[in-house]
Parts: sequence; structure tokens; C-alpha cells
Amino acid sequence: MPWSLKSAGLLRAQYAAVGAASGAVLPGAVDALRRAAERGVEGVDGLLDRQRERAVDAEAFTAAYRRYCWPTEGLEGVRFAPFQLLAARGRSLAAVPHDEQLAWLDRLVEHDPTGLVRVTRRLVVDTGDEASVRAGVDWWLELTGAGGEGMVVKPLAALVRDGKGRLVQPGVKVRGREYLRIVYGPEYTRPENLERLRQRFPGHKRSLALREYALGLEALDRLAGGEPLWRVHEAVFAVLALESEPVDPRL
Repeated sequence: MPWSLKSAGLLRAQYAAVGAASGAVLPGAVDALRRAAERGVEGVDGLLDRQRERAVDAEAFTAAYRRYCWPTEGLEGVRFAPFQLLAARGRSLAAVPHDEQLAWLDRLVEHDPTGLVRVTRRLVVDTGDEASVRAGVDWWLELTGAGGEGMVVKPLAALVRDGKGRLVQPGVKVRGREYLRIVYGPEYTRPENLERLRQRFPGHKRSLALREYALGLEALDRLAGGEPLWRVHEAVFAVLALESEPVDPRL
């Protein structure tokens, strides 16, 4: 679903505003510094290079978020690529392995005459096989290099526990370089900014994600089991309570 449809206000207020401000200010600043350097003014060369780099970063930022915007009319222009079925009548499907899930969804795509539902691209990687891992990396580089957001790395089994019986995080989103420019700002790729970002501590957010995942599974089991709605809402409201905990959403 394009951002221009689902979050036009956020797009205008946050992303487009940054792009517009950069486009209005930086070209003039670069031109003024260039002319000053041509007149022989001392001390502007380094500043000119810096502003040129900032202008390039700003253009890349604008290009990055524009990839996710396109015109729609009703459902025309909406692309729906499902990757998991959560439940059916009387049964939670959260533990069905991903390859089985995607096979079901491929059949759904085959029988959709509207073209609304699309195939979810995927690649199975054997982490014990170096060639398979390299193929996965190359696949991600190709995907993100063409403007894709990134990929979600998941265990093939949808529901996994570690040796101590604890739930394993169901997926890790691996975003591409240019999509991260939207998240962290136009100049995030600069060495000083990357070093600052490496100092983050995502442990709290990871803990929240695992607790929300467990509560989501509980809610699905209660719903599929036909329990009263208030019992389902107990787990759902617990997820909402966790969502209210202060944590940097960019982690």
C-alpha cells in the first residue's frame, strides 16, 4: 500500500517537509559558497564540499521516500502481497511453517482475477551452506539496489523456541541502505552518524517485541478457540499497553 494512501499526513509533515526545505536552502548555499571560492575567499572550500555533500544526501532522501508513493483510485494501484495466514475458523495458523503458508497464498494469487493480490517474493537459505548464504546476500543486495525496502529474515518454522523453551523472535527486518535514509535522516551514512547509531541498545525493544508476540499468539488461540470476546481483548489490550512504553521507534 503506497504511503501516499495510508499516511499522507505523515508524508507531508515529516518526509516531504525535510525534502522541500533541503531543496529550497542547499542549492542557494552551494551557489553562494562556489562564487565566494571563485573570488578567492579563504576558508570556504571545506564548507563548500560539505554543503555539496549535504545536497546530494538530501536528493537521495527525497528519491527514497518517493519510491513508496504512487497514485491510487479505490483499490486501483494498491498492491497486496500477504505472507502469513493467522487463523481460520476454529484453528490458529500461527505455527504453520512459512513454506506451507506461502504455498497456500500462491494458490490465492492464482485464483485472484483482479490482480490485487501479489506473490510474496522469498528465498530459502541454508545457513550452514556458504553458497546458500551468499545467494541470500546477493538477493538482498539486488532487491534493495532496485529500490526495495529490504527483507524479513525468518526461521522456516513459524513458531520456534530455544533450548530453554523461550520463544525465538519470529523475524528480523533487514532494511536496505536507502530505506534507512528515510528512517535516520538524509545524512545517516556519514561515518560520525553511523558510529553514533552503532551505540544503540535495542535490548528493550527486542524484549517488548517478544512479549507482544507471545500475547498475539495467545489472542489468536483464544479467538480460534471460540472464547468470549473479552478474553481475546485481554491479550490485545496487553499488547496495546506494551506499545505505550517509551522506546525509540527507529531502533
